[in-house]
Amino acid sequence: MGNGTGGAPARPAAVPQASAGDLLHLVRSGRATTRGALQQVTGLSRATVGQRLDRLFRAGWLREGAGGPAASPLGGRPPNRLEFDAAHAVVLAADLETRHARAALLTLTGAVLAERGLPLRVDEGPEKVLDRLGVAFGELLRADGRGPEAVCGIGLAVPGPVDSGTGRVVQPPIMPGWDGYDITGRLGRAFTDRTGAGAPVPVLVDNDANLMAYGEQRAHHPDCSAFVLVKVSTGIGAGVVVDGGVYRGIDGGAGDIGHIRVPGGALELCKCGSYGCLAAVASGRAVAARLRAAGVAAASGRDVRDLLAAGHPEAVGLAREAGRQVGEVLATVVTLLNPGVLMIAGDLAGTPFLTGVRELLYQRALPRSTAHLEVVTSRLGERAGLVGAGALVVEHLYAPERAEARLAALGV
Repeated sequence: MGNGTGGAPARPAAVPQASAGDLLHLVRSGRATTRGALQQVTGLSRATVGQRLDRLFRAGWLREGAGGPAASPLGGRPPNRLEFDAAHAVVLAADLETRHARAALLTLTGAVLAERGLPLRVDEGPEKVLDRLGVAFGELLRADGRGPEAVCGIGLAVPGPVDSGTGRVVQPPIMPGWDGYDITGRLGRAFTDRTGAGAPVPVLVDNDANLMAYGEQRAHHPDCSAFVLVKVSTGIGAGVVVDGGVYRGIDGGAGDIGHIRVPGGALELCKCGSYGCLAAVASGRAVAARLRAAGVAAASGRDVRDLLAAGHPEAVGLAREAGRQVGEVLATVVTLLNPGVLMIAGDLAGTPFLTGVRELLYQRALPRSTAHLEVVTSRLGERAGLVGAGALVVEHLYAPERAEARLAALGV
């Protein structure tokens, strides 16, 4: 027997009992993009692969494009490449903040087709807010000349912890009246009521920092296997993406770093009811409060952002100090997770805040933990949550088991 170091390369392990949904996943991931490659990866016969691909063609989910480079030096016609047909449906997404929201219509690949901002206050409660999102969804569809039947799903980012199993927020400090509310059901009804849709569509809900992290990692850092995004706006939260998937913890509470107790904040009351939380001393809300105490008009993190853009000296100094306070907590986060990218996003994500973060982070974290770390700011900006929400819907609907169930429901 040989030692396993020579001879022909081992064939990839076959995908057991590969369904049409499994074939779609292989094509979408780029692992197998021709009929021959699908046969090789799955171990299925040519006829079986053809039958399962035919279901995907009839559903409009897959198409055959032009052939790639010829595999043989002798030439010959290259095999046609299989491609996910992203034009067969669209996704609606919304990113809900404390004082405003953004809603968008996106392609299945994350391109924004239509978008608008909404002056909403989350403390108005779920009934009013979700109904207004339904109205906005109808406006977006009409603006792009599409009917509601084109929509395959809805994604929603919210500023609070979410139980991913139920889609309900759990004890959200800055979302009064939302705890345990049936967001998916109400938003689904708002969509059908306000667009005239003949049937409901799936609605997925997740924390805003999670979805921002998911959108940014997929769009600009797909090769980063450990990615952390920290959003600093009205509150402070983190989203973690590990090996391409959002890490949520046991019940959706992962990344809630805004409620870690910090030195020097013992007298500061947080929106969660506790004293000394990071969000109580370093969030956009906290910086705005300090500016008001200094006689500067600032009601929210957005006002702080505008002051920073104008170079207001008091705002710049307070943002840098807030960055130092957040950086002290992030030293522990970085040591624990050892990410390749740490992204700062939200209203305070600018040079003063980032400078403060770096000062304390590199001072307090072990050099080993930061040796290969990039500390950057958001590239998708206000669209990060929307792109992440859209991607969440697409990955859910076209996952192998879900795709197989949907094909059966379509009768193909």
